[in-house]
Parts: sequence; C-alpha cells; structure tokens
Amino acid sequence: MQLNWKTLPHPIIALSPMADMTDSPFCRIVKSLASPIVFREMVSSEAVVRGNGKTLNMTAIHQDERPLIQQIFGSDPDVMAEAVRIIDREQNPEGFDVNMGCPVYKLVCNFNGASLMKDPEKAVSIVKAMRAATTKPVSVKIRLGWSEPTECLTFAKALEDAGTSMIIVHGRTKMQGYSGDADWDMIRQLKEHVSIPILANGDMFTAKLAMQAIEQTKCDGILIARGALGNPWIFSQLEELLAGKPATPISIKERVRVIKNHLALHLEHYGEKSVTTFRKHLTWYLKGLDGAKKYKERLHTAPTQKDIEFILDEMQADPEMKDAISHRDATHPDAGERMKLTK
Repeated sequence: MQLNWKTLPHPIIALSPMADMTDSPFCRIVKSLASPIVFREMVSSEAVVRGNGKTLNMTAIHQDERPLIQQIFGSDPDVMAEAVRIIDREQNPEGFDVNMGCPVYKLVCNFNGASLMKDPEKAVSIVKAMRAATTKPVSVKIRLGWSEPTECLTFAKALEDAGTSMIIVHGRTKMQGYSGDADWDMIRQLKEHVSIPILANGDMFTAKLAMQAIEQTKCDGILIARGALGNPWIFSQLEELLAGKPATPISIKERVRVIKNHLALHLEHYGEKSVTTFRKHLTWYLKGLDGAKKYKERLHTAPTQKDIEFILDEMQADPEMKDAISHRDATHPDAGERMKLTK
C-alpha cells in the first residue's frame, strides 16, 4: 500500500505509538477488531544503526498490522536517516513518524522527543534527512509547545516547509506532561495555520469523546492513545458512531475472548515465560470494570497462560459479571462528560 495522508478517507483514525504498549501483539489485536492505521511504539535510531537485536526485533511487522507507521526517535539527522534506510529495507513499513513530543526525562535530557521543539533548525534537518532516505511519507508527532501552547504554530510551519507529510499534535505542552485537559481548541487553531494534514491526539478515552475531538478540532483525523489501552474496541465503536449507528457495548464474554487472544499472541511473540509482561495489559483490560476487583490480584499473580484462562473463565461465568460494563465504555452515562474522565 502506497500511503498518502492527503488522499486517505477522512476522518483518519489511528492508534497512537505508546512505549512498551503498542507492540506487534497489541497492534494485531486492534486490527482484528477494526481498521485503524497503527503507529508502532518508538525505537531508538541509534540502537537501530548499531544493529541492536532487541530494537531491530521491535520493528518486525506482521502482515495483519498493515498499514503500519514506524515511529523513531533521535537527534542526529544522519543517524535518523540511516535508521530509516535500515528499517525501510528490512521491514518496509508504510511510513515513518518522528517523535518530537515525548515529555519523559530520559528522552528530553538527551535532546530527543519534545526537546526538539526548542530547536526548530535541528528538527527541520531531521525531517529533510529522513525524506532524502525514503520514498515513504515522513510525519512528526509534536506537542503544543515546550511551555507555551502557541509555540506549535511556528514550529509546525517550519516542519511543513521542510516537507513533513503530516503532523500529529498532542494537546498539551511538555511542561504539562499528562496533567490537565488536552487543548482541542489550540489544535484547531494549528489546523487552520498549516495546509498539510493534522491529526489530533489527547483525552480520547471513549469513542464518544473521539467523536467530540473530531468535531471540535476540525482535523483530518485523530490518534487514539491511552483510550485504546485495555479497550481496543474503541476503534470499532468509533467506526459505528461515524456510520450513524450506536456503539456496541462490550460484553464480559467478548472482553474475555479478546484478552485470551491477546495473551496468546503475546506469548507467541515473546515466549512462554512472558506471562509477567502481559500483566500491564490485564491492568488496563480490568480498569473500571464493575465486579472485577475480586479477580484482579489472582490474575496479576497467575504464573501461566492456563491459570490466567481458568480465572478468566471463572470471571465470565460469575453471575455478578454478566452485565459488567467498563466505566470507560462509550455506552456509560459519563462517557460524554470529559471532565469526569480526565481527572
């Protein structure tokens, strides 16, 4: 598939890259339920160029995930370009994305992630170097700014002039981290400021909120991040809302089915001993789920796939769980009340 952000049907719906979360198994689960474009978790350009085995394995693509965008981070234009060449040659993703928005210390202290918003000249050099290294589209994920939300206006314009194919905007500054509310109105202003496609990101915890973000930001599409964790159905529910249909509630039977499938893919990908690393996903799958409290500790200490599946079957058969619906579900009465979900 030759990806062109300008000609894709609107609104564009995508899964946001999230470190340690949007790996191949999770992306495959998401794509088994709906049809978003997936952004794979970020990898270090330096590690790719050094030939780090673990990092290179993180870029492997299963056919079921396509179309897929590989996000990379780094601050050296030449290294970023070489990483693109390597991944392009070995894995052939449909596009590349540059992380210029991550606020975590271990990235910004090395002049990666959101720190690049303080150095537009270097950011532009990175985009130009990457564009010269591939025929695939090169997008950039940013924040509203380092400390002031209006910083994104001049920064995005510089990226556009450098040939960036699309910009994703998280509606907070670096200094905000993940506190407060994402500023969808500022994202709308940015959309009006440039001519390339813009995707909005931030605070889309339900399909209903995602619809509100599409309408309020007037962007070409959205990127859903934390709202998809433990809730991969958010994309199918959003597709239903966009088609004018009500969002389908997620039954306990469906929830258990997907958790089991996800666990199987996780173990297939990482090995039988990776049960412990799947527990982070269990935390999200059970978040806000009525009646699940008594099963959480057992699930989080279960040592094998068989043990987890046994507990899940018990949970599914529990009469108290029959009509359990997560408080993050689009059908929940509070789903449209943004303040309640973001505090």
